[in-house]
Amino acid sequence: MDKKKILILGASGFIGNAIYKELCSYFDTYGTYCSNSSFSTNKQFYRYDLEEDDIFYVLDKVNPDLIISALRGNFGAQIQAHQHLMEYLLKHKAKLYFISSANVFDAYSKFPSYEFDKTLSESVYGRLKIKIENMMMRLPKEKTAILRVPMVFGNLSPRVREIKTNLENNEPIEVFPNLIINVTNDDKLTQQIHYLINRDKSGIFHLGSIDLIQHEEFIKEIIKRMGNFHPLLKRVFTTNEDRYLAALPKDNKLPKNLRTSYQDIIDDHITVD
Repeated sequence: MDKKKILILGASGFIGNAIYKELCSYFDTYGTYCSNSSFSTNKQFYRYDLEEDDIFYVLDKVNPDLIISALRGNFGAQIQAHQHLMEYLLKHKAKLYFISSANVFDAYSKFPSYEFDKTLSESVYGRLKIKIENMMMRLPKEKTAILRVPMVFGNLSPRVREIKTNLENNEPIEVFPNLIINVTNDDKLTQQIHYLINRDKSGIFHLGSIDLIQHEEFIKEIIKRMGNFHPLLKRVFTTNEDRYLAALPKDNKLPKNLRTSYQDIIDDHITVD
């Protein structure tokens, strides 16, 4: 049987590249990059500039069975690219996995959110993700999966790299004391996506830890795992009450071995120089 052909849009970014590394040994995997020319020698990668190029060019070249969108960049250009993706999906035997965000619920701060809760966002970023999710919901169900992701950590993640830089420079690290979150890292996220592809799943999935922790506590725990630091913390209060930014799994739960807790994510931060 032919290997499934997968195209990852935004495969040069942190999450896109982690997905590429997880899948490329198992599937015929392609990716796009924009400004990072280190990918130009990789025959599996196509240069694609969201603001200048037409996505159809890459789609016609690759002819993918599955498209994973981890695009970042200009919001208007993202919307147009996804409109073109919807047209492509209607005409071809292909499926779209969209990396969305817990921010599609950021207007609901009083409680965590589940897969079939109504989306509502106060942030421009959250509203962008909602707009693309809504486009997807007009397509036949089996054509799409919406993968909502909370804050992503991991040793090479931009968030953790920033913490390390601030520690080295003795600069304050921003924490949100009354923000309650769930979390994930690149390893867990990519394993979960791999499973969904193997099972040919569609629908809405919340790919974060099954439990919650305060942002400040979580950051302190990660710093503790990195070594004996005395970090400067800049505590940012956006409100006096506890505020949730968490997309928890309830209806579409993954098998036990693929579920994760915030402690698992903390434990993965063994300091590696």
